[in-house]
Amino acid sequence: MGEDKRYLIPAGLHRVEQEIQRSRFITTVAHTPTAEEAKAFVARVREEFPDANHNCWAYVVGPPGSTSTVGMSDDGEPHGTAGRPMLTALLHGGVGEVAAVVTRYFGGTLLGKGGLVRAYTGCVQQALESLPTRERVRKARLAVELEYANIEGVRRLLAAYEAEVLSEEYAVTVGYRLELPVSQVDAFRKALLDETNGQVLVELEEPRD
Repeated sequence: MGEDKRYLIPAGLHRVEQEIQRSRFITTVAHTPTAEEAKAFVARVREEFPDANHNCWAYVVGPPGSTSTVGMSDDGEPHGTAGRPMLTALLHGGVGEVAAVVTRYFGGTLLGKGGLVRAYTGCVQQALESLPTRERVRKARLAVELEYANIEGVRRLLAAYEAEVLSEEYAVTVGYRLELPVSQVDAFRKALLDETNGQVLVELEEPRD
């Protein structure tokens, strides 16, 4: 079944702002489980600040520090001074499934390459320090088929095992599609068998990563 991987992800959209040598830097961080969602988030921030000089960005898909799916852009800043330092800060930030956009309004003072690297790194670090997070729990999906007589008892079990009903179907028997933490699957299956005296079919669908 694979281990039940739990790690921190952003709890929601988070924004911090700071001024560095008269330039205004606005850092927006979001939970983005996929590359598509990360790119859509970047596009939304660009639309929000269309008059900014730069909307530089970076994202990490997967667990904290995972480099299998990452992306970044300097968005017109000198090569390597924005996207790469932002990505490095995200990879060391202890949070997974995360994207950051740093919006810059130029204030008239050139920061130089080293200054830009420090600014973009610092912006992401500052945002991550105050970022509200929650635990990401790996989920599995189950297909459950049972007799009508057992509906009430089985429904009582759902909350105890953090199981969410995705769909239900009432025919000759009752069919549920459920999603619950991978760590609860074995205990939930046993509880179902006990509750229904074995009159239940439980099928594990592909676990979600």
